[in-house]
Amino acid sequence: QVDFVESGGGLVQPGGSLRLSCAASARIFKNYAMGWYRQAPEKQRESVANITNGGNINYADSVKGRFTISRDNAKNTVYLQMNSLKPEDTAVYYCNTMFAIYSWGKGTLVTVSS
Repeated sequence: QVDFVESGGGLVQPGGSLRLSCAASARIFKNYAMGWYRQAPEKQRESVANITNGGNINYADSVKGRFTISRDNAKNTVYLQMNSLKPEDTAVYYCNTMFAIYSWGKGTLVTVSS
């Protein structure tokens, strides 16, 4: 059973934008706050942003003002709009519940490079 399917990653130049999508299973999406996480090479996975069912949002300091998280409750999908991308944003991006209580998906690779 696959709980999360992430997509939308790719290679982008510094200053560019990408929009990530995560399709989650309905049983999870409807009951939990959702979050985006990332893991850069040789670094621990970190939280990037999260959003509750009611729309309360939190961002990591490193992405505030550049990234926007949103959710479509009809589609069981959470999005991450990433603008003004920097090389240090290069990572595999994952979604999960806010406290990451389910198994991880495969993620989607974002590479920011000129």
